[in-house]
Amino acid sequence: MRTTFRTDDPAVKPYPLLTALVVPRPIAWVSTFSAEGVGNLAPHSFFTVACATPPIVSFTSVGHKDSLRNVRETGEFVVNLASRPQLDQVNNSSAKFGPGIDEASALGIEMEPSERVRPHRVAASPASLECTLHSTIELGDSVLILGNVVAITVLEEMMVDGHPEFSLLQPLARLGRAEWGLPSEVVSIPRPARPDDILGAAVEAGETT
Repeated sequence: MRTTFRTDDPAVKPYPLLTALVVPRPIAWVSTFSAEGVGNLAPHSFFTVACATPPIVSFTSVGHKDSLRNVRETGEFVVNLASRPQLDQVNNSSAKFGPGIDEASALGIEMEPSERVRPHRVAASPASLECTLHSTIELGDSVLILGNVVAITVLEEMMVDGHPEFSLLQPLARLGRAEWGLPSEVVSIPRPARPDDILGAAVEAGETT
């Protein structure tokens, strides 16, 4: 038996259901500057890769938050990887600071200059995506922000054979309610190149049993 929640029913609140079911969600720890030069640092868990070539990422501002205003004013932002050692800092930066307050400064989070955009990146973050604004899309009470990735930085100690290593990056994820996902078990399974790679093996296995 299943419980069905009709999203056209005013009594149903989709947000807590969606955030409990669309899991785990990677976190875009977004740093921006306002037009006046005030820094802002805030986590956004509606975040993903939107395009491979050219590289474009997206995050969603649920409501019209400071990150959205700053990106629209300046056309730039940085997505900092939220790592396990920074859990408390990431969570604390989600508090509703006023638009004139720099969260990083208030929380004692060290920032450093980025390579190609004006907003600074989190110095202790294992990796960052420096972005220029591609476009924004209004979606009900939320705004989808798409950014052209103009630089990708990764700390050398997070690399193995020239590739970022998951176990070293220790990325955080958001779940439902106040729950967070910590770095989890990883398995490596090669992707089949052709259907025959799967079907042939299945037929062969059937013939030998």
